[in-house]
Amino acid sequence: MLSQKAKYALKALLYLAQQEDTHVSRTLEIADAASIPKKFLEQILLDLKRGHFVGSKQGKLGGYYLLKSKNEITLADIHRLFDGAIALLPCASLNFYERCSDCTDESTCALRHGLIVIREETLKAMQGITIASLIHR
Repeated sequence: MLSQKAKYALKALLYLAQQEDTHVSRTLEIADAASIPKKFLEQILLDLKRGHFVGSKQGKLGGYYLLKSKNEITLADIHRLFDGAIALLPCASLNFYERCSDCTDESTCALRHGLIVIREETLKAMQGITIASLIHR
């Protein structure tokens, strides 16, 4: 399930993606337009900045803008940044792999192999949905 933080991050990115390329959006502007609590949004924008999805400008005319193209930012990117692994178990994860403590043989574990198939299909779907494609739906 997508966390509230990831959902708000996506809403903020959708807002930023719909602005003119030269527009810098203030936090309050984004919060009001996307119905996100301002304090929560500030933390989310910092996380997005650390993830190199948005940039910021300081000062009176400061705010946030997209660093990456709206055609490049996928649901998978944002899910991983805010919610971690896409896989349902750590042993089936690509980026957050951990061996299960109760597993005797990963190579023959039917559960692991089934969850890898689910991870692959989920990942494929999430990588196919960009911020730009969400705007055009």
